[in-house]
Amino acid sequence: MKRKIVTGILIIVTVLLQCSVFQIFEIASIKPNLMVILAVSFGLMRGRLSGLLVGFAGGLIMDLFYPGQIGINALLYMWIGYASGYCYRIFYDDDIKTPLLLVTAGDLFYSISRYILTFLLRGRIHVLFYLRRIIIPELLYTIIATLVVYHLLYRINLRLNKSDKRSLDSIA
Repeated sequence: MKRKIVTGILIIVTVLLQCSVFQIFEIASIKPNLMVILAVSFGLMRGRLSGLLVGFAGGLIMDLFYPGQIGINALLYMWIGYASGYCYRIFYDDDIKTPLLLVTAGDLFYSISRYILTFLLRGRIHVLFYLRRIIIPELLYTIIATLVVYHLLYRINLRLNKSDKRSLDSIA
């Protein structure tokens, strides 16, 4: 139960940070994609189902904050969390290279998918402009934010694992 409450709080805090506080830290109207970091982290540390649920819930809340079609962010973040969950049993959580690689792939997938769904389908075919001005700067900013945010999420996960183990030991 404690894990579910903490996960819900993390989702809400991430969405609020991305929608409000990180507006201050925008560089050329680019900010890091914290929801990609959260979905990848949960997929990597807790598995496919956890990454899928966190990505879907966070994306749905973000869809409510931003105008546009409801469900696109939920679908994209859900896929990112689920795909990163495939690395759950293969890689170590404390190795930063794997999360950086997964966040990079997830952010590229998200940015390219958003471009296709929002601009390309409307006939705006300025791919290189969008790549130079939005995708690459956001990717770099997200990678830098991952170095800080992933360690925080990793420590929270370790504490929750210890708490889960203590509660299981007290039951047995």
